[in-house]
Amino acid sequence: MATDDAPPLYLQIAEQLAQLIRNGTLARGEKLPSVRELARQHGVAQTTVVQAYHWLEDARLITARPRSGFFVAARPVSLPEPSTPRPMRRPREVSVDWLGQRILGRNQPVDIISYSSGTPGPELFNPDRVRRAVVRAAQRHRNRNLLCTYPGSSGHEDARRALARYAVSLGCSLDPENIVITGGCMDSIALCLRAVTQPGDVVALESPTHFSFLEVLQGLHLKALEIPTHPRNGLSLDALQLALDTQPVKAVMIVPTLSNPLGSCMPQAERKRLVQMAARYDMAVIEDAIYNDLVEVDEMRRTVKSYDTTGHVMLCDSFSKTLAPGLRLGWLEAGRWADKLRAIKDLQAGGQSAVLELALADLITQAGHVAAMRQLRAAVAARMDEVRHVIAAHFPQGTRVSDPPGGLLLWLELPRALDSVQLHEACLARQILIAPGTVFSASGRFRNCLRIGVGGDWSPAHLEALRTVGDMACQMLQSGAPRKAA
Repeated sequence: MATDDAPPLYLQIAEQLAQLIRNGTLARGEKLPSVRELARQHGVAQTTVVQAYHWLEDARLITARPRSGFFVAARPVSLPEPSTPRPMRRPREVSVDWLGQRILGRNQPVDIISYSSGTPGPELFNPDRVRRAVVRAAQRHRNRNLLCTYPGSSGHEDARRALARYAVSLGCSLDPENIVITGGCMDSIALCLRAVTQPGDVVALESPTHFSFLEVLQGLHLKALEIPTHPRNGLSLDALQLALDTQPVKAVMIVPTLSNPLGSCMPQAERKRLVQMAARYDMAVIEDAIYNDLVEVDEMRRTVKSYDTTGHVMLCDSFSKTLAPGLRLGWLEAGRWADKLRAIKDLQAGGQSAVLELALADLITQAGHVAAMRQLRAAVAARMDEVRHVIAAHFPQGTRVSDPPGGLLLWLELPRALDSVQLHEACLARQILIAPGTVFSASGRFRNCLRIGVGGDWSPAHLEALRTVGDMACQMLQSGAPRKAA
């Protein structure tokens, strides 16, 4: 019988099975007991076994086959992880070049095979579910004249209440009055930066970092201080501590869960430590939680914001990676800068569409939302495993690859002699688009690295094209093509 301190029954069952899978007692491809049979063996309800199997699915240890049951998943291929970069000594002005805009921009040729997307493609979403929610929102609130009045700049109160309820899944207890709905996650981040910085200020961020972070820093005339980031555990707080002691850092931008491009996840103890550092140095932490619903380990969904008691953490989020990017909705909670941020937001051209806000509220409070996220994670995980197998078989010996617990992105560190910008140009001539590592740094670092995104269109042709990328990389190394200076 479970005690108050014992983990839930479903987790006890899941961990027992996980141990049997990891030690090889349950072999790859072996069928697991049916839900009814396992429930009888353990003397628990069938719903408890279903929860256990879902946990194992999220951990990529088992797979479900329609009308056949649950099976032990194939072992993911093991590859060495990328190295951690050296610290940068001083902040830098940000100048985003044409290469990043060409690779990661939205206007790409339709006949190209692209690995540049960090957003799921249409086939991974459920557009009919979103469409029905929009229709329901318009019908339910037709007496409120939503389409005949300007929306409030902070967002519809019903939508803000729904977001506050959703935030509980992130470990946060938020007041709906302090939530502001925006035009997307990057809109939220830009608003936060405007609230806590002035042109010329220094902002610390992960290295490598999200290309769009560099764009917004350039647009606001802010300096970037790149902080070394571990491919598994995220931003180095020891390096950040040194930066705070030597540089006038006003804010740190961070993606603690499934960072872009590394896919790293900061341990919870480090999240607590970051909150303590922010309070001690009176520094803003701008947290991007856009990938939290894609992480396979529930513990990693808990945000840095959940530990914040002084208001130094500004939480930014969106559902563009999990529901529908076309809604163009994000949200934020700005902590101690809430009043200043609302004043900045009020100067913008009004709020977002109230109908779309209410549709979003409907979607994230539906009973099926959790199941939809589980299906999305499983579909993306299958793609990631396919890609890792191709990399292991076709990319140069010595290639290092990240192993994120979810998400849409892989970070590749190729042998140092290989120039990923030259590889990008060679691939582009073959109608294949890859993102070289230089576009994820304000200083042009990571010239032997690549980011591979599995979010866009997907077909056997994409795996074949990735084999071509690996073969071309091998040929470049064998031919001794000179690497250009960064």
